[in-house]
Amino acid sequence: MKIILAQGNPGPHYAETRHNIGWLLLDTLANNTAFQPRSKFFADIAEVTIANEKVLLVKPTTFYNETGRTARTLMDFYKLNPATDLLVIHDDLSLPFGTIRIREKGSDAGNNGIKSLNAHIGPDYWRIRVGIWDEKRELQPDADFVLSRLPDTAMDRIKQKITPVVTEMITKFLTGSIAATSHRTDTTS
Repeated sequence: MKIILAQGNPGPHYAETRHNIGWLLLDTLANNTAFQPRSKFFADIAEVTIANEKVLLVKPTTFYNETGRTARTLMDFYKLNPATDLLVIHDDLSLPFGTIRIREKGSDAGNNGIKSLNAHIGPDYWRIRVGIWDEKRELQPDADFVLSRLPDTAMDRIKQKITPVVTEMITKFLTGSIAATSHRTDTTS
């Protein structure tokens, strides 16, 4: 079994914000499988099969900056190894919108959600970083920017361009063929 955990914030107010881009991607992966509240894991979870692998799609309900609690609880309960069994999807404010990077491990780079994960499970786990930066970033404080709603054009690019790339990367993770890489989706159309 593998776990794909996406960082984000619960509640309709945050549903289509930049900080919840990972949750938007999980919704597509769930393919109409409902997320069920699982309070003992501090998360909403959908159980799916991808590439012949049982996968838990996890949306922590702890809010973005405390996602490590969810990860630790899941790792302990299912006796999984974060280095081989966990993939985290999160937004990255320093990457241009449409840039996707995969890392096997690393520091938090100022991301409070990653800081929480590293504190609870260590820095050794796979991550897909999805760039959310655009020109509006310079017009407002970081917190306001990441919690602002994605424009319709960005939502379209997520569905048409980013989701297929992330889905392919997830399949590679599940089949053991993932590698650290960077990918830039075409964001001009």
